[in-house]
Amino acid sequence: MSWLTKTLTSSIGKKLLMALTGLFLCTFLVVHLIGNLQLFKNDGGYAFNNYAVFMTTFPVIKIVSYVNYALILFHAFWGLYITYKNRQARPIGYAVVKNSSSVFSRNMAILGTILLVYLVVHMSDFWYRYHNEALPYVQYTEQISTGNVETTLMETGYTQEAKKVESFNEEAGTKTIIVKDLYSVVSFSFQNILLVLFYVLSMFAVAFHLFHGFQSAFQTLGWSHPKYTPLIKGIGIWIFAVLIPVGYAAMPLYFYFLK
Repeated sequence: MSWLTKTLTSSIGKKLLMALTGLFLCTFLVVHLIGNLQLFKNDGGYAFNNYAVFMTTFPVIKIVSYVNYALILFHAFWGLYITYKNRQARPIGYAVVKNSSSVFSRNMAILGTILLVYLVVHMSDFWYRYHNEALPYVQYTEQISTGNVETTLMETGYTQEAKKVESFNEEAGTKTIIVKDLYSVVSFSFQNILLVLFYVLSMFAVAFHLFHGFQSAFQTLGWSHPKYTPLIKGIGIWIFAVLIPVGYAAMPLYFYFLK
């Protein structure tokens, strides 16, 4: 396995690991955004709270989630390591400073550090609380024939491990679901203007990071061709540097101004 070690620790190998983990995390951002769009549904959090239960109880999703957490940490610290080694190899800058690279590519480590801080705050605000704190519960009673949902806030009475309790009433034609009310936690948290500003500003860092990172990953993988490069560049700009950050930034703004 010495050849593999030498390959991965070479300059090209280091960039390859960054590219592969980066593209995986890009995929995660898309999937996570699609799931979190449930927050915009005007149903008292019914769709989002059910989504939260699914994401934290379905075995395959749980495994992928922990792999994703590990890759986030690896990608962040590996990027800092590469930056450190590059600067160590050239501790003194060139006499003539003329760099054709973009300002984003030259500051990827700074952007990555900002994103790492954002992820720590985000995980502690929601993921950690959902798994480890006794959150409020909410009961949803759905009329199966019509799909209408009645929401009832509940007092404590379920353990923090009970993320979902489901029952059916065949005579009444209803389905009752009692779940941890993460939706209310999100809504309450985003009444804090400082937190809202932090999330929105962090999305600018996401946009700048993805603007360079998405295209750079494909270049590292050798996918640089006049036929495909414009498409990759377009996807990198309009989807990952614009649409994805705007989608995430819209959530705290929605709760602060409209809820």
